[in-house]
Amino acid sequence: MQPVKIGLGLPVHDPALLFDWARRADAGPFSTLGLLDRLVFDSPEPLVALAALAGATSRIRLQTEVLIAPHHGTALLAKQTATLDRLSGGRFTLGIGVGGREDDCLAAGIDPRRRGRRLDEQLPVLRRLWAGEPYGEGVGPIGPAPVTPGGPEVLFGGFAPAALDRVGRFGDGFLGASLPPESMAGLFQDVEKSWQRHGRDGRPRLVAQVNAALGSEQTVEEARRNIHAYSSFSEFADQTTDRLLTTPQAVRAAVAGYTAIGADEVMLYCWSPEVDQVDRFAEALFR
Repeated sequence: MQPVKIGLGLPVHDPALLFDWARRADAGPFSTLGLLDRLVFDSPEPLVALAALAGATSRIRLQTEVLIAPHHGTALLAKQTATLDRLSGGRFTLGIGVGGREDDCLAAGIDPRRRGRRLDEQLPVLRRLWAGEPYGEGVGPIGPAPVTPGGPEVLFGGFAPAALDRVGRFGDGFLGASLPPESMAGLFQDVEKSWQRHGRDGRPRLVAQVNAALGSEQTVEEARRNIHAYSSFSEFADQTTDRLLTTPQAVRAAVAGYTAIGADEVMLYCWSPEVDQVDRFAEALFR
């Protein structure tokens, strides 16, 4: 069995810091940089930001975590993601989902009640366009062609049965967020059942995301405030904040727990903007 990969979720509070984060992570032992998506929030647009970071890095993968696809026009999204795949030399992973914030849907001009159906309509079109097929009647192909055959890797995020089943129908894997290993295990199992039910070969890639911050008490408290502000729309905001991992021992235990339930990669989402977080996580896990 291959050792589990460790990625970092980028903080969103100061886009100018992302270059330092990306360069330091690219020079270290980490596998992936993830960036969240939110419209009505003080955060960078992930496809634009990751395109910039593609030019600042050479090795590490770049991942949306997750992009709220229903907010985007499908044709333009196909073009943007194929472009990012080319700019990064095939290092791009499209983490994708429907989101859960009504204000984001309203700002994007979509009906929040239709966001799941809209995503289901988008995925076959994205796959066709990435393969170089025409958009539709009277409309030709939309380039550029992605470097990755068939288009960038697609991971679905979410908790609902429909979200988990999309992995078997359309995806390459699953990105499970913010749950401890004992709770994530059931989601992983449901994803694997979907994969088998839809007759897919091999197995889905399973990625776990957990919130973490290492450092002084002041650093940890800032991270807790940042998580709570981001999660304030949810009834689980306090619970999500309380689950923040704040010690090397807790981070190592979480990685071991996710590895035991079959995770191929663990994303440590960093809610402190301090660039030294990169070195602290490397020290905790690789030295």
